Amino acid sequence: MANSDVRAADTTDRDLIVRLAFGSMAAQTLRAAVRLRVVELMGDTPRQAARVAIDAGAEPQPMTRLLRALAGLGLLREHAPDSFSVTPAGALLDPGHPDSLTSFVGMFTEPAIVRAWEHLDNSVRTGDVAFDAVFGTDFFSHLAQHPTLSAQFNAAMSQAVSATAAALPYAFDFSRFTTVTDVGGGEGTLLAGVLSAHAGLTGVVFDTAQGLAEAPKTMARHGLNGRCSLIAGDFFRSVPEGSDLYLMKSVLHDWTDDQAVTILSQCRKALPPGGLVLIVEPVLPEVVDTGTEVDVTDGGVTYLSDLNMLVNVGGRERTRRDFEEVCHRAGLTLTSVTPLTDAAPFSLIEAVAR
Repeated sequence: MANSDVRAADTTDRDLIVRLAFGSMAAQTLRAAVRLRVVELMGDTPRQAARVAIDAGAEPQPMTRLLRALAGLGLLREHAPDSFSVTPAGALLDPGHPDSLTSFVGMFTEPAIVRAWEHLDNSVRTGDVAFDAVFGTDFFSHLAQHPTLSAQFNAAMSQAVSATAAALPYAFDFSRFTTVTDVGGGEGTLLAGVLSAHAGLTGVVFDTAQGLAEAPKTMARHGLNGRCSLIAGDFFRSVPEGSDLYLMKSVLHDWTDDQAVTILSQCRKALPPGGLVLIVEPVLPEVVDTGTEVDVTDGGVTYLSDLNMLVNVGGRERTRRDFEEVCHRAGLTLTSVTPLTDAAPFSLIEAVAR
């Protein structure tokens, strides 16, 4: 190998490390853009940075620097010195965009989320949940004590589920069932998508009272009040009976294996003959496969999510083998895993009573 080839490889490797080290700064750049309403204020046409600064109540020169950083991240485009427009990706930072991710960005750059990450090394050493040590309580109890943060979390989860809510109704045969209970369904976006696409179905959104806080608005907005019930409860103790399909999205990954078994066991108890449990979560491969580049848009994010579960809530992302094990312990048999192509990295995991 020529020396120039060695230098090129070294530069590529160094660039990767530098980009990753700057990752938290990029996240805080997004947070600042959302808090200053940058994309919302820019609108659909190029604008001068000084005008954006005035509208945002900010100083012109620092605003220019922020806008240039956003352009460097691919969220804005600088057409001429100090003149910027919004890219399609940047438009998702406008709260008025139908696919907005502003609440999602706000939640995942929230100090309550980020602080526990400072103790990731200790969580790796001990297996302990860093959030509990930092805040003196677990994550969901903390949300219950802080209504504003809880509302922000619910809004973030609603934005996070929107792609799945659009894809799931057409990726799974719901016609086999009559009633679906969305276990841990939050404000109901996912179930609203399913019921809107399948007129013959009725449904139940089951969650804690705080999780259901916005669900009445969701169901009313979709005209589903007559076809969907909202039931508050604790899925560690029971789930509502009467459905032949029990749906869970991004629930099990919040919890340890033993806790996941308890949740699944409650679904198993309520499951009628011929019923099904449908789990919607990422399924990690048995061996990490990044190809020639680190995948930061799909698998890479899933592994970061796995660490987020470790430091903030104590849960984990799982492989197919892991899902088979927790299902088996709960009296279920995992029958299939199907990638949800239009909502990567999620898969549809089907389980029946054994």
